[in-house]
Amino acid sequence: MKITFYGHASLGIQIKDINILVDPFITPNEKASQIDINTLKADYILVTHAHQDHIADVEAIARLTGAIIVSNYEIVTHFSGLGLEGHPMNHGGTWDFDFGSVKYVNAIHTSSFPDGSYGGQPGGFVIEGEHKNIYIAGDTALTFDMKLIPLQTKLDLAILPIGDNFTMGIDDAILASDFVECDKVLGYHYDTFGYIEIDHEVAKRKFFDRDKDLMLLLIGESIEL
Repeated sequence: MKITFYGHASLGIQIKDINILVDPFITPNEKASQIDINTLKADYILVTHAHQDHIADVEAIARLTGAIIVSNYEIVTHFSGLGLEGHPMNHGGTWDFDFGSVKYVNAIHTSSFPDGSYGGQPGGFVIEGEHKNIYIAGDTALTFDMKLIPLQTKLDLAILPIGDNFTMGIDDAILASDFVECDKVLGYHYDTFGYIEIDHEVAKRKFFDRDKDLMLLLIGESIEL
C-alpha cells in the first residue's frame, strides 16, 4: 500500500493496481500548485464530508477518470445528480470493494456544501487492503468512538488531523493514537492557512516523547506500508 500526500487533507492511496483519492482539495490550494490534477489516477474518490476544502476537485477528477465517489448518502446523491457515479455509505457500514474493505466511521465536525446545503454527517474511513489497515479520521474532534476501531481492526497507520482550531490539535491527536492503539501516525489538515499552522518540530517531539512516530510529508511525498 502506497500513500501520497497532496496537501491539506488530500491523499492518494495505491493498493495493488487500484488508485484511490481522498478529499481532493488541490487546485485551490496554493501550497499544492505543483500537483496537476489532470495527471492523477483515480478509480475511487473517498470523501469524508462536504466542506469546500475537501470536495473542491471531486467533480473535475471524477469526470476525468470515471472514478466512483464513496461517501455518505447525501454527498453521493449530490454528485450523482451531476451525472457522476457513486457508492453511498453511512456510519457503521462496511463494503467490500475490489481493493479491500471500507468502513465509514464517526467523526465529530460539521458538513455542508459551499452553497450552505446539507452535506450529511461527517465521517472517517477504516480501510483494510493488501494486508494493511489504515484509519483516515477526516476532520474530527477527539472522540471516544475511536476506541471502537481497535476492537475490530489492528491498524498499521492512523491518519489524523493535527492543525487544531477546526479539528484536533497535537495533544488530542496523541490521545487519539492511544484510543486507536496505533503509534504510527501520518499528520494532515495543517499549515494550509493561518488558523491551522503548526510548529513541526514541537509536534514531532511531543509524539516522540510518547514513543510515537509522527510523519509530516512534503506535498507530493509518499510512504509505503
